[in-house]
Parts: sequence; C-alpha cells; structure tokens
Amino acid sequence: MIDYANAGDLAVITLNAPARRNALGLDALHALAEAYDRAEADGARAVLLRGEGPSFCAGRDISGVDPATDDVAGYLDDTLSPLLRRMASFPAPTFAAAHGACLGVGLGLLIATDVVFVADDAKIGSPFAALGATLDSGGHALFVERLGTHATLDLIYTGRLLTGEEAVRAGLFSRVVAASEIQDATELAARRTASGPTEAFRASKRIVTAIRDERLGLWEAMALENRAQAALARTDDYREGFAAFQAKRAPAFTGR
Repeated sequence: MIDYANAGDLAVITLNAPARRNALGLDALHALAEAYDRAEADGARAVLLRGEGPSFCAGRDISGVDPATDDVAGYLDDTLSPLLRRMASFPAPTFAAAHGACLGVGLGLLIATDVVFVADDAKIGSPFAALGATLDSGGHALFVERLGTHATLDLIYTGRLLTGEEAVRAGLFSRVVAASEIQDATELAARRTASGPTEAFRASKRIVTAIRDERLGLWEAMALENRAQAALARTDDYREGFAAFQAKRAPAFTGR
C-alpha cells in the first residue's frame, strides 16, 4: 500500500506494507508513480519518501512470483525504470528516510532521490546471489561510481550488506542518523527545504543532474550556473533574499 499526504508545501509518500518489509509488486509501483504525479499536481515544494515498520523497502515482492512465467523485462523495463526516472526528474527537492532493509528496488528508490538520510541500522547491498539474480535498479552504476569495481564485485559476490554508517562514509548517500531519529530528522530537513527558495533548488538540481549524466567539466558547469543565476535574478525569492539580507531579517520565501 502506498499512502500519500500533503502537509502544506511538503508531500509525504509512505510505503505502508510493513508485514512484507514494504516489498513492492507491480500494483505498488504504479501507485508510487501516481503519488509522485499527485505531488507535482499539488505543487509540492519538496517530497519525503519513507517506509512504515522495521524496513524502508526490502525490494521486489516475489512472494507469489513463478520464475517460469515471470515477465522480468516487463517489470523492470516497463514499470520500474520509468518510475525511477519519474522520481529522479521530480521538479522539486526530494528526500528519503532509509532504515532497515534497503535492497534491490528499495536501493533504486534511494538512488532516484535527491537527499537520503540513512539510519545507522540500515542494510544496503546486493544479497541476490542466493536467488540466482543480480543487482538491479541502478545499483551497479552507483556502486562502481562510488566504491570502484573491486569493492562493488566483492559486495555482489559475497552478499555482504553495508551498514548505514559504511554507506555514508563511502559517499553513497547524504548522512547517517540514529535509527530512533531517522524519521524526524529527515522530515525536519524536508520541511525546511519546502519553505526555501524552490526555484533556486530546482536550478541546482538541474545542474547537478547535467554534471552527472553529461559528465560536464568545470567550465561547462560554470556556464550552466551563470545562466541559472541570471534567470533566478528575475524571481520573487531572489529579490526577497536580497531584501531580507539587507534588512537583517529572516527571508520569507514563497517558491516563486
């Protein structure tokens, strides 16, 4: 089950199937995509993705899957990959609170999110050799980029899972938080961001994405920054930020 709530400028999306450690089948993936569509339609200035129960997401729900008839390509190419692209391209900042099992599809959801706070008790990796399956959902790209080829294949071959602290130290995600504080800490950061200069955040998100996907160099990235700054100078929040600084008061951003 996917729950959706809109509290002001923050949309909160919850994976709510704790008995299955929030493992996701086809219906859940479609519902998750619809939740992001709804958040955009509602004009959310930030999104928080979280999981109910002891785990964020243990991966694909394979409890009723028959390998003889399973449409693996349909699940991955036609449903999962479009969902992850949709999440990654969401026009406002996105946050995730990761705790417990964050595996397979669960790892992919984190990869597709802008800012990921990870509980110290999180388990991240590729335990799928026991299934005769391999890491998917973008895990190879993330691990090779951040860990290198040797450490990536070590995790895949052995099935060893990283703790939240190890994952953050390796540069996989944003910051590690105590498990007892992960939900509150991530929501607080998301709410603060939702009240910030949304257009400026969107500009930075586009620049960072271009640097990653297009492998831009320093001067190409700087040119993007220059154009973004010139466009932001025409926004209400830019003018408000300067006015607040000059008046020595806190800014009141509206996202415009």
